[in-house]
Amino acid sequence: MGGTYYVTTPIYYVNDVPHIGHAYTTIAADALARFRRLAGESVFFLTGTDEHGQKVERAAQERGLTPQALADQMVVRFRHLWDRLNIQPDDFIRTTEDRHRRAVEALFQLVQEKGDIYLGEYEGWYCTPDESFWTETQLVDGRCPECGRPVERLREESYFFRMSKYQQPLLRHLEENPGFILPESRRNEIVRFVQGGLRDLSISRTTFEWGIPVPDGPGHVLYVWFDALTNYLSALGFGQEDPGTPYERFWPANLHLIGKDILRFHAVYWPTFLMSAGLPLPRCVFAHGWWTVEGKKMSKSLRNVVEPNRLLDGYGTDPIRYFLLREVPFGQDGDFSHRALIERINSDLANDLGNLLHRTVSMISRFCGGHVPKTAEVGAAEQGVQRTARETTEALLDDLETLGFQPALKRIWEFINSINKYLDERAPWSLAKAGDESGVGTTLYTAAEALRIISVWIWPFLPDTALKMRSRLGMAEESPPLSLDEARAWELLPSDSAVRPGPPLFPRIETDEVAEIKRAVSEEVADSDEATAGEGGTPTETGKKGEAEMPEDEVLQEGVALIDYEAFARVSLRAARVTSAERVEKSRNLLKLSVDLGDEERTVVAGIAGSYTPEELTGKVVVLVANLKPRKLMGIESQGMVLAAEVGTGYALVTLDHSIPPGTPIQ
Repeated sequence: MGGTYYVTTPIYYVNDVPHIGHAYTTIAADALARFRRLAGESVFFLTGTDEHGQKVERAAQERGLTPQALADQMVVRFRHLWDRLNIQPDDFIRTTEDRHRRAVEALFQLVQEKGDIYLGEYEGWYCTPDESFWTETQLVDGRCPECGRPVERLREESYFFRMSKYQQPLLRHLEENPGFILPESRRNEIVRFVQGGLRDLSISRTTFEWGIPVPDGPGHVLYVWFDALTNYLSALGFGQEDPGTPYERFWPANLHLIGKDILRFHAVYWPTFLMSAGLPLPRCVFAHGWWTVEGKKMSKSLRNVVEPNRLLDGYGTDPIRYFLLREVPFGQDGDFSHRALIERINSDLANDLGNLLHRTVSMISRFCGGHVPKTAEVGAAEQGVQRTARETTEALLDDLETLGFQPALKRIWEFINSINKYLDERAPWSLAKAGDESGVGTTLYTAAEALRIISVWIWPFLPDTALKMRSRLGMAEESPPLSLDEARAWELLPSDSAVRPGPPLFPRIETDEVAEIKRAVSEEVADSDEATAGEGGTPTETGKKGEAEMPEDEVLQEGVALIDYEAFARVSLRAARVTSAERVEKSRNLLKLSVDLGDEERTVVAGIAGSYTPEELTGKVVVLVANLKPRKLMGIESQGMVLAAEVGTGYALVTLDHSIPPGTPIQ
């Protein structure tokens, strides 16, 4: 391909709780960025956080913090989750940074010089969570049409952007650039909206202070969308005096990846701002769908929120990345279910890919002394494998050009299954029994070389798995592929390299583990008003509707279902002394604890590595839920659960006086 490629995610509200929708967009952008790098392009991948606005200001006031202090606390949640998901952006922009302020001021000045900003007065219904104004006719039952929450009547002086001036220019751009908005259904939606007429847009507020001040506009701060959307420029150095900024190299953006709920802001507001400023428009805005859970919208009232960190604790990083990109066509709505995820893990990852690597490495160890054999005479079957590999590499380029994550992964797995079939048909175990060393060598080299090529293809999607595969095949450890040309070539895997057998790439998840994993990863998100699967929010299910759906014998007190004493009595809480602790390999969040219960020693896995070091835990007396069914986390059987309080972005363990003997019941 060559050239440059600039891909962005939305910047996420800093006081949101990261959810599966955030993860979906950012995983897709990361996979695309990795693939475009393999294809030879110079890539800039941007994500970040939106940290201004009235709801951040209010949340900070409620907690007795400054807005900046709150933002500094909350941004850690997103950075931590991206690390756990192996997401590697080139930059992480925060709208509270000085470089962003300079870019916003520069864009405002260009638009103002064009005569497209004027001072007026705005009156309308305002939704604080969505930071959007609505007319009377747009409200649904007196509530916000986007999120269903109450709105406020506001009247204030405001600076306006002459968006109406750009209705026809935007329609012309949409007509002349059919790929500007994708999928096509979203493009049609925006065309209809613009044809219905564009009104001038209020772009400042006087009712709060937490934002970028309007240049020469005392008492006004810039409205969230003029502020937030400019992040795509500010991260590139727009508005800076230094020559040679990334802006000159990477703008316009090749792709803005967003959720469909914020399409209007990216496909109407943003391009008209840029038209006014005389700046190039992004090449494509792609709006993907939302995720539901077991066929229902994610909702605290339904208690079906999937919290990404606990999802990672239960299943691991690469299976989550694979499932989200493989399960549904990108752009359509998807449904998350534990059954579907476990089927993908057991079938695609364990049976197909994991089994292929395991059997190939095992047979090289058994029949070839543990070293990659030399290939001998290449027959029609081997030529077919090589031809299919070359064709697959080129087809993947076409798939990813149109964001076809699902067809790309299907294509890779068709090749994986063809190599499993090739091994079955060639039967190297039979060739070895017959003394055909040449046949054994050719067959196992072909399978090993195919696995090397597969590791190149899957690296954008399952980066940890790709590195493990390459290591098992005798390649240098931690050596990611550098170019797609590595998949175009054959016989790059050195013969005589020593293979490294290891445990299964993906241990199968057995039926008796499913309920425990599901219980652990599906729960309410405590700090959010309502968890949703898009970036800006979806209609919520709160209030009377949520209460009506609860069982009749469940009574709510302060939002928590009351239980009877018999239910509580079934929980066995015991004092446990931590005798040792260590970090779990390949996990940023998990610690493996050995605890003394007086009459027995147990192993407990706890997701508290971000709050405690192993040394801090040794000797503490904690509270253990002692009668939980054991479950495996990262391959380690956890025999109980320690109690902890969620504090900000971390945890505080419930501890007891050291004089309490281990094993003491707690009632």
